[in-house]
Amino acid sequence: MQVLLAEEYGFCFGVERAVEMVEGALAEGATVRTLGPLIHNTQEIQRLEAEGVRNINAPGEVSEGETAVIRAHGVTPEVQRELEERAERVIDATCPFVTKVQKLAERAAAEGRDVVVVGNPDHPEMIGVRGYAPTRAHVVRDASEVAQLPPLHAPLVVSQTTLKLSTFLEVAEAVRERADSEPQVVNTICSATRDRQDAARALAGHVDAFYVIGGKHSSNSLKLLSVCKEQCEKSFLIETPEEISAEDLRDAGRVGVTAGASTPDWLIEQVVTRLREIGSRQ
Repeated sequence: MQVLLAEEYGFCFGVERAVEMVEGALAEGATVRTLGPLIHNTQEIQRLEAEGVRNINAPGEVSEGETAVIRAHGVTPEVQRELEERAERVIDATCPFVTKVQKLAERAAAEGRDVVVVGNPDHPEMIGVRGYAPTRAHVVRDASEVAQLPPLHAPLVVSQTTLKLSTFLEVAEAVRERADSEPQVVNTICSATRDRQDAARALAGHVDAFYVIGGKHSSNSLKLLSVCKEQCEKSFLIETPEEISAEDLRDAGRVGVTAGASTPDWLIEQVVTRLREIGSRQ
C-alpha cells in the first residue's frame, strides 16, 4: 500500500507564527495565557500546556504580571483593549490574513458602507471581524442567507480565511442583487487554504482512501475533508493515528494524506507511520 502526501499540508504561516510567538515568550520566562485555544489542534495545545501555557476564556482571568496572547483567529477591539489594561504584556498572534479582513471591514464601516462576511458566525475569527464593523457587518454562511439581509449600501464582500472559494463566489453574486451599487469583492481566503485545497483535490482522484489530519472543529480541516470527498468517497477526518481503522484500508492500493493548517509535523509523521504499518501487514 502506497502512502502519498499532498503537495501542500500542515502548519500554515499564521499558525506557525503564533506557535513561535508563544514559544518565544516561554523562552523569556513569561507566564503565558492564551485567550481561547491558540490554534485549532487539541494535540498541539496539549503540548504547549505541558510547557506551561494555560488557556483562559475571558480577559478578566488574566492576572497581574502575566503575558496574554491573542489567538491566531483574532479578537474584537474591545477584548484587545481589556487585555492590554489587565496583562503585563499582550502578544498579538492574530494571523496577518485575518488582520487584513479586520482592517477592510473597519475601513468600509467607517465609510458608512455595509460589510458582508462569508463564514461561520460562531467561529472566533468571524466574531472578531464583526467587532471591527459592529453596526455594518453581516455574516452569512452561504448564498441562501443573503436574501434575508436588508438592502445593502455600497457593500464590501470578504470571507473567512478558510472558506471554500465556490461558496465565496456564490455569495458575492447574490450580494449584487441586494446592493444599491456594484459591491467591492475582495477574496480574503488565505493562500495557504487555497493551496491545501488544490493539492488535496489533485491527489484525491488518484487514491482509494484519503485521510485529513486535523481538529474536528477546525474550519479549514473540515473544508479539506469536503474537497477530498468530492473525488474520494472513503475520505476521513482524524485527529490522531489511533483513529485509523485497518478495515477501512482493506484492498486499498493507494492512500492519500493531507493535514489542516493547525496540524503539527510531529502528528503528521505519527499518522504516516501508522498507515505504513497497516499497509505492511496487508
